[in-house]
Amino acid sequence: CCLLLALALLAPRSAVARKCNLQGLWRNELGSNMTLLALDAAGTFSGSYHTAVAATNNQILVSPLQGALQHSSSKGQPTFGFTVQWQFADSITAFAGQCFVDRRGKETLETMWLIREEVPTRRDSWRATR
Repeated sequence: CCLLLALALLAPRSAVARKCNLQGLWRNELGSNMTLLALDAAGTFSGSYHTAVAATNNQILVSPLQGALQHSSSKGQPTFGFTVQWQFADSITAFAGQCFVDRRGKETLETMWLIREEVPTRRDSWRATR
């Protein structure tokens, strides 16, 4: 009886202590999906993003993404940033995110977009604020 109780109490902690694996296919509740490919030694990754939501009449295409892991230490959960170069619009969106493992061992990826900007038409044209 006591052994079973001790094992039950330890199981959730071991699931929480497990780090999230960013690689693979991720889907959100709106129907968008993102595939993250293998991380290299520097923590960079690439992949693709297919959005189910877009304010355009253009055909929605799979768009490439590139990113980097920000904190790769053994403590905490992975924090990362990535950009998506939309193939159906002349723009790029920057995202920041973190991956969590809940008590049941389910991995959850939370991201938010930071900026969505049109790609400059001239190579020497860009805007900065301070």
